[in-house]
Amino acid sequence: MIRKMIKNYDYSLIIITIGLSLFGLIMIYSAGYYASLKYNWGSNHFFVRQLLSLLLGLVVFSGALLFPYKAYKKLTKLMLLVTTFLLFLVFVMGKVVNNAQSWISIGGFNFQPSELAKLVIIIYLAYVLSKKQSYIDDFNRAIAPPLILVVFIAGLIFLQPDFGSMLILVSIAGVIIICSGVKLRHILFLAVSTVIFAAIFFLFFASDEQLSRIRGAYQPFKFRDDGYQLINSYIAVASGGLHGVGLGDGIQKLGYLPEVQTDFIIATVSEELGFIGVLCVIASFFYIVYKGFLLGVRCNDTFGRFLAIGISSMIGIQSIINLGGAIGLLPLTGVPLPFLSYGGSSLLVLLLSMGILINISAFVNMKKKEELVASPEPQYKKFMSRSLHS
Repeated sequence: MIRKMIKNYDYSLIIITIGLSLFGLIMIYSAGYYASLKYNWGSNHFFVRQLLSLLLGLVVFSGALLFPYKAYKKLTKLMLLVTTFLLFLVFVMGKVVNNAQSWISIGGFNFQPSELAKLVIIIYLAYVLSKKQSYIDDFNRAIAPPLILVVFIAGLIFLQPDFGSMLILVSIAGVIIICSGVKLRHILFLAVSTVIFAAIFFLFFASDEQLSRIRGAYQPFKFRDDGYQLINSYIAVASGGLHGVGLGDGIQKLGYLPEVQTDFIIATVSEELGFIGVLCVIASFFYIVYKGFLLGVRCNDTFGRFLAIGISSMIGIQSIINLGGAIGLLPLTGVPLPFLSYGGSSLLVLLLSMGILINISAFVNMKKKEELVASPEPQYKKFMSRSLHS
């Protein structure tokens, strides 16, 4: 069975996943050495920690490649309980970083439960909604119960406060619910409710720091203190031009642009490798999202379909929010760029997610070949002939 799976993996996704992770490691070394020296951590601090996370992540990635994705159905309740416990534990013994109590320190390493929550919610919704397909039109029975749990988990993340992770989790849930076959009027109801809630929050309850991010995004030159990061990101992007100033030769990372190894890693890519480097990164994300949704469409198993859509949408939404923040299209939320930004929790969850996605691809490809073998002989011979010549 394992040999059969290995033959049917989508190796383009494996290559692009490992390639992005290694590229991110290189960019973290380039972007983070000044910040490491600034805090007297040694020039390789961020690089070494990300390398350790990558090595552990590759072990997790390999395990996920071999672990049948359907088995996650039986683990859904356990994963929800563990994730909820960790989210509560953050409030008891969490570590505060950048005004957010979102991390738990384990053996010298910081783990962010909200990153795990994104994947767990994807698995949970894929499992629950796949079971409710026969009555998916009944909003109160099919959509409302899992939606309450999603709001509860999102609320725990919001209270940390981690607005960026909450936004991603809610957006992923929205994509899966839309793709589950729910009625259009129910989609419109959820969309309008979300807009109203967001408007009320920002008008009456948003903190000054949260409002400053909006001011900094859309009026950075008027509110220079709020827009300081974005202005320096603009300078980095503009300095790179088409080909960049050269790997390692960027200037903005030398104390001008804060958190350049995390939130603004794309600014370093743009400055040092230019528009071509940024285009390659964006094309890689687009390819993953495209293949993920295509895999979801091809998957006959409803659970696998929703799982593939959820994982690919997570990577796509997270990329859009980070890239949008770095160029002023969206407010800054502290969301890391998938595979590239410094952050062990994010990298581990992303590699686990991609392992699951590629595992789904193996089962889809095996199923397709079985159907071709069972089909009439001329069609089977035509497929085999095409395979031998490709």
